[in-house]
Amino acid sequence: MDKQDFSASPARRSHKSECLLFLLFLFSLPFLNPWVRGDGVGYYAFARAPLIQHNLDFTEDYRHANERFRGPRLDENNQPKADFRTRTGHLENHFTVGPAILWTPFLLVTHAGVLLARVLGSSVAADGFSAPYRITMALATAIYGFLGLLLAFRLTRQYVEERWTLLATLSIWWASSLPVYMYFNPSWSHAHSSFAVALFLWYCHETRFSRSLAQWLILALIAGLMLNVYYANAMVLVVLAVEAFRQYLSASRRGSLPGVSAIPRIPELLLRHLLFAAVVLVCLLPTLITRYLIYGSAFESGYVSLRDWRWFSPAFLNVLFASNHGLLAWTPILLLAIVGLFLFWRHEPLVGVPLLAAFLAFYLLICCYPDWAGISSYGNRFFVSLTPLFVLGLAVFFDRAAQLFRSRRTALAAGCALLAVFALWNVGLIFQWGSHLVPARGPVSFSEMARNQFFVVPRQLSVDVQSYLFKRKALMQQIEDRDLQQLRKNATPP
Repeated sequence: MDKQDFSASPARRSHKSECLLFLLFLFSLPFLNPWVRGDGVGYYAFARAPLIQHNLDFTEDYRHANERFRGPRLDENNQPKADFRTRTGHLENHFTVGPAILWTPFLLVTHAGVLLARVLGSSVAADGFSAPYRITMALATAIYGFLGLLLAFRLTRQYVEERWTLLATLSIWWASSLPVYMYFNPSWSHAHSSFAVALFLWYCHETRFSRSLAQWLILALIAGLMLNVYYANAMVLVVLAVEAFRQYLSASRRGSLPGVSAIPRIPELLLRHLLFAAVVLVCLLPTLITRYLIYGSAFESGYVSLRDWRWFSPAFLNVLFASNHGLLAWTPILLLAIVGLFLFWRHEPLVGVPLLAAFLAFYLLICCYPDWAGISSYGNRFFVSLTPLFVLGLAVFFDRAAQLFRSRRTALAAGCALLAVFALWNVGLIFQWGSHLVPARGPVSFSEMARNQFFVVPRQLSVDVQSYLFKRKALMQQIEDRDLQQLRKNATPP
């Protein structure tokens, strides 16, 4: 099969699909949940504390946190416990600074608006916790999540017919873990990570044939952002490693291979790659400086030490199939996307090999991570970073599967039906997880999950959706109370 089998004709491309995606995004905004909870407390603190207090004192952030996060960190006098002080005297905060970097432009505008409103008589607190700040944070997260989907759509459309690209984008949007972290838990980092990875892959792909020094600089800036947002995204840089290997190999054979005159010489390649690495290191200064200030070492992450990872006992099968947030067990549509990535690798090796290598490297890293299940995670939340790869893989799968049907119309109808089934199943499961019908942490019973999908979710969903839209504060408190009850129950010895 040649490339034309996967590529849509440029003449047939239009902005209709992108307009449809944008309209769907606008209609989805009422589902934004502007709360700061769990891990999100740490991420948001890196934006709020410097903006409001001009320091890295997270005491107020922890005092305003949900009880599950606040309880272990503050004593009965609402003061930080000594165990959560680092050797520099700061409160422990191992979460990344990348989301704060992406939120800050939006929050600066909001803060200026709140200060102006207070001059005019408003009583809204300019403390970073009041509604304008939280709504801005949630809206910014959703925008970044949508931009990531849009970039994935544009990248995929270069290889797959637009109808299948659109269908795949919608499927990953609503049948994966992405909506949980794009709407329900917007203070977490995963929607930002999907955007940063999509931006990196899209720009890397657009400049792959002849990348100038300026383009290398831009790519390094994007890579630095991607790593500031989520450390595991370092595995995505495998795309450049595969590209570099090919380039050095071609450069060494320049004299014996035809048509390789455009390949730079080895010293030039080395200079560009060293420039890229140097700029990425400079871009990591926000992470390195905050680590130094908080922990006393620029290279202390605050996470589990690398020597304690599961290097010799990776959780290969559990990461995919375990009831404890297995990737495919919770979000089964990603099985089709992964199959599509392998199909793409076979028929488009020049582009497919580095992308598949990035997926496998990321998968291997998560398999070796001690907390591979993500603790309180919807599905396996780590893989939200790879949203653009899943969009591409699923679009390729739809394109290949369509050849099994007699007509494109029938194939499209089948694809839409498949999207509806997976999306409805995912929405039901999100409801179960979010309302604690199934445990938010640890293994779940598949039989109980399936029974709830058919007999409990249809009865409760409409009531809770109304509460979510019109009485959200009370509903969120109920969810928090259920979470605490489940934690106490699990902590009680039999």
